[in-house]
This record gives sequence, structure tokens and C-alpha cells, in this order.
Amino acid sequence: MERLADKILVIDEGTTSTRAMLFAADGTVLGSAQRPLTQHYPAPGLVEHDAAEIWTLTLECARAMVEKAGGADKVAGIGITNQRETIVFWDRRTGEPLAPAIVWQDRRTADRCATLKAEGQEPGLQAKTGLLLDPYFSGSKIGWALEHWSQLKEAGAHLAVGTVESYLVFRLTGGAHVSDATNASRTALMAIGSSGWDDGLLDLFGVPRAILPEIVDCAGAIGTTDPALFGAAIPITGMAGDQQAATIGQACLSPGQTKATFGTGAFVLTTTGRKLPQSRHRLLSTICWQLNGERHYALEGSVFVAGSLIQWLRDELKLVAHAADSEALARSVPDNGGVYLVPALSGLGAPHWEPRARAAISGLSFSTGRAHIMRAALEAMAHQTHDLKAAFAADGADWQALRIDGGMVANDWMAQDLADMLDLTVERPAMAETTAMGAAMLAGVGAGLFASLEDAAAMRGAVDRFAPQMATDARGARLAGWDVAMKSVLGSA
Repeated sequence: MERLADKILVIDEGTTSTRAMLFAADGTVLGSAQRPLTQHYPAPGLVEHDAAEIWTLTLECARAMVEKAGGADKVAGIGITNQRETIVFWDRRTGEPLAPAIVWQDRRTADRCATLKAEGQEPGLQAKTGLLLDPYFSGSKIGWALEHWSQLKEAGAHLAVGTVESYLVFRLTGGAHVSDATNASRTALMAIGSSGWDDGLLDLFGVPRAILPEIVDCAGAIGTTDPALFGAAIPITGMAGDQQAATIGQACLSPGQTKATFGTGAFVLTTTGRKLPQSRHRLLSTICWQLNGERHYALEGSVFVAGSLIQWLRDELKLVAHAADSEALARSVPDNGGVYLVPALSGLGAPHWEPRARAAISGLSFSTGRAHIMRAALEAMAHQTHDLKAAFAADGADWQALRIDGGMVANDWMAQDLADMLDLTVERPAMAETTAMGAAMLAGVGAGLFASLEDAAAMRGAVDRFAPQMATDARGARLAGWDVAMKSVLGSA
């Protein structure tokens, strides 16, 4: 007999869009609703979202999928995945935001992080959190907001702060203030090898413990939605930050397995199991998932600009009318014509960690056309990933293969270029949006549809494989050109 509640609703809160997806237990996508999310750039280096818009769009998309499911009673559980380091400030009496959400790309705390680094604070922070002193992470953002936005001080005991999934759970449940361990691990306020929020880190950034959520598992009985939202209550049974969710969605469940997600940014994670990794080459240690209080870890490299580069070339430089046109344009020329593009539009992430770096296009001549610039932009994806591969190998986590996902990897040319430049087999699942898949797997485990993540991995489905084809000397020449371009950008920073 058909199980009454056998569908999974996923809320996928990205940087540039809000989406809800409906999954069957076998991994089939039954429906999707997506809305663009407005980006606000109040000054160079500052990036904000309107948290009220996030909530409105989330509710709109989720309601469409509940209707698609045939009603709330057909949904076994909700999984949530989100842009991780973005931070939201709201009134715990009403759920209404009190200030703009500060987005993970925002660099307003670069000077504060540089000062703390000069004071010698980074080694201690890295030992506790697995992270580095960079504006990317939430802690310095929260401290800055508390210091500069008077309405947060005025809110007093009514102020609640959390990453995006924490805010969404609060609104969905009508008051539960929780954060899953993966998102909490990205705040630079949590000691990831111990129980939770760390008093020393809270003091370092000036963040009161009382405003922060309770840290919980990534699957289980996380909360229950207000019945008024969807016509009946639906359990929230899975939660993870977007890159951890994508790692799970790619079935990278055993130590050494590696995935790369190419969305707004590019993020590579190699799972390390229950062993907490310690990087010596500017990579991050992070919680990959937590179930029944037991943590599994990963080593991570974060590139700040990937798909957002193509969006910028489309919207601001008008190189293409649609992002999907980038593949044909890149294929229209035999090579990059000596052009290299270092996409440091929001500074540089791993393994360089230079927030002051700015993007540059080098090697231009009168023979350069828009196709060369677009090809250089797509080639930068493989070049940045190669830099990460070298850092992972130096940390003892060399890749044997790479599983890729995210909106950019629908581009066959780019997938092949990754295989060529990394000299590795690259696997791309038929369902490339594995961030949502990972959230569905977690929610399925939390709702009791699966006994374990290993059982839930059956949802992943078929994959395409790209084998390296490039000659060694051609690969070396391209990497040498990239190295020159990167050193120039770092030198000017």
C-alpha cells in the first residue's frame, strides 16, 4: 500500500535565487519552483539581502510544492539547505528582520580581520574552528553589525541572530531558534571539535551567546511548521549548509571522496570521516554532517567567484544574452588567445585568502574578441580548481576523481576542461543540483524513509564521466600563464 506521506520538500536558499523542490523517495524530482533573489550592493565590497524578501519568496515557492504534492499530509519531511555564512538579524517576538542580511561575499570586515590577524589571533582561531580570519565567515559580520547598527542594540533581549537556515526555521515554526552543526561551524564562533559555541571566540568578535541559536543535528525531529502556513503541520527533518548538502548529495560519504560545486562560487570538499583534519596549506576544516550527536568532517577549499563571473560578464559587459550561451562562445575560438582572467571580484578565497585582491584580465591585444574573454573566464574555473587540488594534495588529501555539480556544470566544455586541467576523471550526475538532493537525503533519513545516508544515496542516480584528453605540454603552458596572471593580482593587492 502506498505510504501516505512519502514525498520530501526541499527549500534551497541560494545566493541569487530561492527555490523549493519536491522529491520522491527514489530521487525523482516531482516539481520545482524558483524565484530570483535581489542582490544589494550599497558600496564597493558590501553585499546585502533583504531577509523579508527571502522569507516571502521561500513561502511562495514552498506552498507551490506542497500543492504539487497534493497537500501537507503527503509530505514526509522538509529539508533545508542554504548559503552558509550569510547572517540574518531579527526580532524574536515577530520574526521580522531588524537589518539587512549581510551576505557571505561581503568584505566590510576586512580591516577588522587583518587587525586580529596582525595581533596573532589566527592560529588559535584555526585550531578551534578549522577556519581562517577572513570576512567570509559570520563572526566578524555579527560583531560589526552589533557595533554599527543601533536598532540591534535597541532590540536588547528580543534580538535573534542566525544563518539563513536558522532564520527560515524560526519563521516556519513560529519561534524555534536552532542551527544545524554544519552552518554553525561556518560562523567562526563554534569549536568544531567540542560541544558548541566557544566563549573565547564569542569574546573575540563581541557576540553575546544569548542571541545565538541552539546547535542541533542535521537530521531528525528539528521542528514542525505552523499549520497555518501549509494547511497542516509538516515536520522539518533535515538541514545542512549548501556545500555539505552537495557533498552528501554526491554520495561522498567515505573518507577521500571529493566533490566540487560550481554555483555562485566554487567549493571543493573532501570527506575525512570522524577524523578532524588540520590544514597547513590554507584550507578549511569543517563539519560535513552531524547525526545522533556524532560528527563527520571534511577538508574544504572555497573559491568566491564562479557562476557569478559569468553573470557579471552577461549583465554588465553584455558578452552574452544568456549564461547558457557561454559554452558556444568559448568553443568558437581554438584557445584563449593569451588572455587570462583572474576573477577576484570579491577578493580571493582558498588557498590565497586575499580579501584586497581585485579581478584582472591580462594578455589583451587588438586580436582579442569577446569569445577569448569568455573562454578565459570559463578556463578560470579549472585554473582555480587546480590551485585547490595542489593545496589538498599538500595536506595529504590528493584527489583520485572529482564529482562535480551546480548550475555551471551543465556546460560540457567546462566539464571536459576540468578533466583536462586536473588530469582526473570528472563525474557529473544526471541531476546536477545535488545541493537539493543532499538536503532531501538528510530529510529522508530524519523522516524515517531511510535507515542511513548510505541507504539514501540510492537517490543520486546515473552519472556522466569526462576523461582527461589534453597533452601534458599544453596543460603545463596554460597553468604557467595562469600562474603569471595570479601572481600579478596578488602582487597588486
